Amino acid sequence: MRDPSGRLLRLLSLLQTPREWSGTELAARLGVTARTIRRDVDRLRELGYPVRATHGSTGGYRLTAGTAMPPLLLDDDEATAIAIGLRTAAAGAVTGIEDTSLRALAKLEQVLPHRLRHRVAALTEAAVPLPPQDGGPPPADPGVLALLAAACVTREKVRFAYTAADGRETRRLAQPHRLVTVARRWYLVAHDEDRADWRTFRADRITEPHRTGARGPGRELPGGADAAAWAMDSLAGGSGAIRARLLLHVPVEEAVEHVTAWQGALEPVDGRSCLLHTHSESLRFLAHRIILLPMDYTLLDPPELAGHLAAIADRATRAIRAIRH
Repeated sequence: MRDPSGRLLRLLSLLQTPREWSGTELAARLGVTARTIRRDVDRLRELGYPVRATHGSTGGYRLTAGTAMPPLLLDDDEATAIAIGLRTAAAGAVTGIEDTSLRALAKLEQVLPHRLRHRVAALTEAAVPLPPQDGGPPPADPGVLALLAAACVTREKVRFAYTAADGRETRRLAQPHRLVTVARRWYLVAHDEDRADWRTFRADRITEPHRTGARGPGRELPGGADAAAWAMDSLAGGSGAIRARLLLHVPVEEAVEHVTAWQGALEPVDGRSCLLHTHSESLRFLAHRIILLPMDYTLLDPPELAGHLAAIADRATRAIRAIRH
């Protein structure tokens, strides 16, 4: 990276992540020598950035936490992403930070160059967020999300209280892996230390979290799955006491093109049909999930689900009766 100013900006961006970087790692990322990294670190210190260096086999560079720092430097893409994120948060994506997001956005837009201000305005004007819906998913606590996000990065184990769907509360010790948002809800994918297994927790049901200071090993999800796919599969097939089976009247090769992990797990039957296994916490939610299927199907079980599907069909029939006549 020949541009010294651009290299310093990129180096600062890497050092702001909550981890230590070895000189070798930084040199490889920036395409320079370890000696150049040492000079750049000295330059950042001259500018007032508190870069701490540790020695030894596990040593490296990082910014000192909790220290008063000069104004944050952002490249064009980072500034644009933050501005759009603040606009989204101001629309109520996470509870309790709408006003704070608006104030932060106002400060940021005052210092954005004209070219970036125009880009942010164009993007946010083209993307219109849906207003919050009554009866929608409960909002997540920003403080809980921030603590869990930090623990995901540092692999630090966290203790918290968790309230299940039936109202039962348990104390959990988990190593957070990733935060995932599905259908406007936040979920934590984590390794449950007490159960020695992976679990998906709804963030709005997590209370009283605190970091333990103990770090866990680097873990990967079973089968090398990514966190989003794991969470969606868990929500569709691994959580909820109510289990349903449907016979889809298409071969599994066709079904996989239309059925997402959120809707359930597929099992081949023959060349003309396949089974869909899906779970949920309520019959009503299951029925609304099933009606999104774009193919013919037969409900196998549970029989209690038939009434909910029939009620949806009746409402739809009444809605279009006036048009037909």
